[in-house]
Amino acid sequence: MAHGVLTAARRWARTPIAARIAAIYVLARLVTTALLGLAASLSGPASRFGPEAGIDDFVVGWDAQWYWLVAVEGYPSELPLTEAGTVAENAWAFMPVYAYLARIVGVPLGSWGAGALVISLAAGYAACLALHRLLRGRIGSAPALWAVAFFASGPLAALFQVGYAEALFVMMLLFALDAVQRRRYGILYALIPIMAFTRPGILAFALFLGLHGILRWVRRDREPLRRVEVVHILLLGALATVTGFAWQVIAGLVTGDAGSYLATELAWRRAWGMGEDGFVPFEGWIQAAQFWFSHWGMPGWWGLVALVLLVAGATAALLFAPSVRRLGADVRLWSASYLLYLLAVFFPQSSTFRLLLPLTPLWGAVVPRRRAYRFAVLVLCIAGQWLWIYHVYALGNTFWQVP
Repeated sequence: MAHGVLTAARRWARTPIAARIAAIYVLARLVTTALLGLAASLSGPASRFGPEAGIDDFVVGWDAQWYWLVAVEGYPSELPLTEAGTVAENAWAFMPVYAYLARIVGVPLGSWGAGALVISLAAGYAACLALHRLLRGRIGSAPALWAVAFFASGPLAALFQVGYAEALFVMMLLFALDAVQRRRYGILYALIPIMAFTRPGILAFALFLGLHGILRWVRRDREPLRRVEVVHILLLGALATVTGFAWQVIAGLVTGDAGSYLATELAWRRAWGMGEDGFVPFEGWIQAAQFWFSHWGMPGWWGLVALVLLVAGATAALLFAPSVRRLGADVRLWSASYLLYLLAVFFPQSSTFRLLLPLTPLWGAVVPRRRAYRFAVLVLCIAGQWLWIYHVYALGNTFWQVP
């Protein structure tokens, strides 16, 4: 038996890395499919999916309906209004790339949902390849493979099998971070505009490029900074900034209302009793900290203390945690940039966990050294995945169960 295990291990080690990642990814998708099937069997009359729910219903559920609506009807030229006269939730909150790409892919497959599923599945596998490539030079090939396993099986792994744009965006993001890490800036001219119209977040990448450029300037004695690289970083930062605001401009031109995009985003906050005074950077987290702690029966000011501790803890981890420092400066700068972006623009609610998916490179920081502990982390990932799937799909009937 020991000889058989050793032989299998040697064959596994000789297998091309793309095939090993494919095997891990396929196994992870089978697990997710089983969990989604179980959730469908547990879906009852109280769930938005009903007692006859199937996995196909989950694929086009929740925000996937908005992407489908974009693909079928496009964007409204007149903003819908609530009875109170405020802007109602509408399609302008959802970027066009994933929606229309799913429509194109879905034509030969017979439906938009089928196209969305294929794109998410394919993008998830490509993201796994990019994650391994990004991490292997920092933590080694074997630990990077474990990071891929955690990513493919993690609490948010269902996003690889539903009609959400996250998998596609994260795939491009990981390739972009790898390009920056390898100083191959040229590919970013293609990636940045596509990312910008896939889902919000490209402004965080603009901040990251700025910080990356500053760090390279500071370290130019250790790593020469060529003039052409300075030009690339400046141009790419400008491109990310311009495309980051482009969707707001487009929405304004189509609707005739310059503030239409921000008003649309704030429509989701109004459902929580927030956002009536317009958008104020960083206000969302302050409001949410007080809201949630009051909702849980605790003083609202406890939430503010918890928020300060959360920010301080995240900052300390990015600056000082050895496992995070091993990932390299670019991963840490991206993580800090994205967290600051979320802190500035987001109102924390049930979608918070989904919006953390762009922090995927940090999986490399949680790979234990001992194999037994690695399997333990993998089990926890799958358990977390079931917890997420159970609440947002099997139950999915209240405000804190929206993915």
